[in-house]
Amino acid sequence: MDEKALDDEVRHAQGMSVRRAVLGDAHVDAAVSGTTEFTADFQDFITRYAWGDVWARPGLDRRTRSCITIAMLVTLKQEHELAMHLRAALRVGVTRAEIREILLQSAIYAGVPAANRAFAIANELLGEEGD
Repeated sequence: MDEKALDDEVRHAQGMSVRRAVLGDAHVDAAVSGTTEFTADFQDFITRYAWGDVWARPGLDRRTRSCITIAMLVTLKQEHELAMHLRAALRVGVTRAEIREILLQSAIYAGVPAANRAFAIANELLGEEGD
């Protein structure tokens, strides 16, 4: 195996480890089992680059990365990804109160309509159990 292929394999394994830690085994297993010949390169790409390179960097902890990701997804109105990353944020230790603050902060910079929809998604996902 050449050096690049070995490096790609190591990054993929690291990415899969981080991806599972943040998103959970059930989500990752579903994504992997749904991989087709058409989507295989994309799944490999996000595993190696998003999870193996960026999310695995030491400069920010996973909680901080989750907070940033939530704010960006609100701004970009990426509702499907937002729900997934709200679950991930809870998994890495972001509290319900912190999520509420992220959404409030997002309203100022991303706009009230985007934050309004994000609050609806978060409220449905989080329910009304304590903070």
